[in-house]
Amino acid sequence: MENVNLRLLVLEMLMEVTENRNGGTYSHIAVRDVLKKYNYLSQQEKSFLKRLFEGTLERMITLDFVINQYSKVKTDKMKPQIRAILRLSVYQLLYMDAVPDAAACNEAVKLAQKKGFATLKGFVNGVLRNIAKNKDTIAYPDLSVKYSMPEWIVKLWTSELGEEKTHAVLEGLLAEHPVAVRLRDKSIKEALKKALAVRGGRMTDHPYLQNVYKIEKTDDMTTLPQYKEGAFVVQDASSMLAVRAVFADGFFTEKRAEDKKIHVADICAAPGGKSMLMADLLRDMGMDWDDFQIKARDISQQKVVLMQENFARCGFPKDSVSAAVCDALVCDEQETADIVIADVPCSGLGVIGKKRDIKYRVTQGQLAELVTLQRRILETAVKMLKPGGRLLFSTCTINRAENEENFEWLIKELKMTPVSFFDTLPNCLQTEQSRTVETAKQGYLQLLPKIHDTDGFFISVLEK
Repeated sequence: MENVNLRLLVLEMLMEVTENRNGGTYSHIAVRDVLKKYNYLSQQEKSFLKRLFEGTLERMITLDFVINQYSKVKTDKMKPQIRAILRLSVYQLLYMDAVPDAAACNEAVKLAQKKGFATLKGFVNGVLRNIAKNKDTIAYPDLSVKYSMPEWIVKLWTSELGEEKTHAVLEGLLAEHPVAVRLRDKSIKEALKKALAVRGGRMTDHPYLQNVYKIEKTDDMTTLPQYKEGAFVVQDASSMLAVRAVFADGFFTEKRAEDKKIHVADICAAPGGKSMLMADLLRDMGMDWDDFQIKARDISQQKVVLMQENFARCGFPKDSVSAAVCDALVCDEQETADIVIADVPCSGLGVIGKKRDIKYRVTQGQLAELVTLQRRILETAVKMLKPGGRLLFSTCTINRAENEENFEWLIKELKMTPVSFFDTLPNCLQTEQSRTVETAKQGYLQLLPKIHDTDGFFISVLEK
């Protein structure tokens, strides 16, 4: 097996994600593809590569500020390769204590030479050694630079959440993000824990939900045999809380009393996690496969194939849980659904901690366009609902225009009735005032990183 230069790999990944004129590869795809290609690397090497790439991308605004304090040539005037080399090297100096400063500087010089910039070796070395010497005295002027978040997002959140909550959200997004898994087969717990331990991973109980666990310090979970057997699924707790909210206030009991097949439409479904949880919940409630039908839809053929693979892996009968290509703007089955799940396309500001390039891709000008699209999709969702049916409207963002204002619009313009789902929330969330969830009594809830220990996620339930 070839000897791999991990810093060179990270440099190439950064170039693909941040310097590609055609928009570049999404960061999570870049990581997935490289780890798959170099699967023979040790766990320690994979962890170093992943942390250096993701950390550099995550802290790019902060890194550029620091570089610009000690370089006569500002980052926006640098050659792209040199800019990327300095960024990944300053990240090591500031945030990776295990890497000696001298090693970070020396490896950066080697990278510059390897990429054909031998004449700039002195420049790279000088900038980095100056930063290394002064790194403990660097002062950050504002929240945008300190937390490496575009200024317009900081202003948006400060105006909507207040300064205290914005600080917490910004800290939460920069914290480590354990993967959450839901065990479909409870008997695998100990075997899964051992399989993770071999990889250096750790598995702990999730505080909110039974048979849900937080996984830390491990790479691709999909390579585990238990995953391939459909014994567990990867899904954030916020998404699980959303699906459970649909069954508030005795809704399931009422539907079962009608003794009719329950029809569920998941109209922006990929990768299918909510549809799978819905199926498992209905089964846990005592329903047979013939008692319900869940139709997962997405406009992308590629994503539909992914959902079909997920459903097959978990052993769902096609007549009960299916996936098909469908435009969420088109209502092909009017008043046929008891439940419609509409996790609509959004700005994604709530998952910046996992998909770090979102904050550099989304613009303030795109938000109004997204709201227009969301409302068109929600109109379709309401048309599909039977009278008395329930709509789960959710997003993975933190933005009033996409969340609370759409919720209010559903009530005012589409005559939907909000449903309290406070009773479906875990007791620990209900009783801790510091993590206020009282708005769930009014039919909606904005979950926030750090404050609620989930993704930034909006949940609302309404009835037709």
